[in-house]
Amino acid sequence: MLRSLIEEFLLFVLPFCAFAAYLVIRRRNPLDVEHWSPHLFRLSVLGLALGIAFFFVAGWIAPRNRGAYEPPHMENGQLVPGRFK
Repeated sequence: MLRSLIEEFLLFVLPFCAFAAYLVIRRRNPLDVEHWSPHLFRLSVLGLALGIAFFFVAGWIAPRNRGAYEPPHMENGQLVPGRFK
């Protein structure tokens, strides 16, 4: 679960990092508010769109298990982990 949250956060921050890199390449100070204020809304919407798109793509390409799930159980004193049959 934590990995999923970190991936979503990184996808949201990606447009901001790309814009900061663009400002550095253009030899402007990325810490000046005047460069960020007109673009902040667009960068936020783009970050949210990337996060939502990632949810859909990850759900679409995620592996699906077919068959019945056998929960963990004990056999001959040994714990047998759960699996799909």
